[in-house]
Amino acid sequence: MNKLIKIEDTNKLDPKIKKEHKSIVLVGGCFDLLHYGHISFLKKAKSYGNFLIIALESDESVRRMKGKNRPIHTQKQRKIMLESLIFVNKVITLPPMLSDEQYYELVRKIKPNIIAATEGDPILDKKRLQAKEVNAQIIIIAKVHSPSSSQLAKLLDFD
Repeated sequence: MNKLIKIEDTNKLDPKIKKEHKSIVLVGGCFDLLHYGHISFLKKAKSYGNFLIIALESDESVRRMKGKNRPIHTQKQRKIMLESLIFVNKVITLPPMLSDEQYYELVRKIKPNIIAATEGDPILDKKRLQAKEVNAQIIIIAKVHSPSSSQLAKLLDFD
């Protein structure tokens, strides 16, 4: 099953899933060095619904957020890793997102029932506003004790 959906096709996604009585959970992120914390977060997010969509940041966006030596894996590689997870239903590979409005537009197209975020998410307030706009619930998932991608990158001397 092809788990990739193009960003321009996100508006075609909602009616089919809703017709099948599925609850859409949306998460977003870099997922550069896939680790235990990511897996735990994604599995917990999926438990709040039955259709998990990941909005995967572009290489340019990851570089802007994490630094010049990142990402370690290309967006294509990260997509393949995420698609291999049995509990992931769709992965949207994002183009470079340069404004908050682009993220809002994506959320409006997908119309998720739930937006999941980790505690301490630096853009949690923006996600709350996005959720409110599409009448979605925001779920905050506690972080598990696990090194982050940035910590792992430093250990591996990528940063």
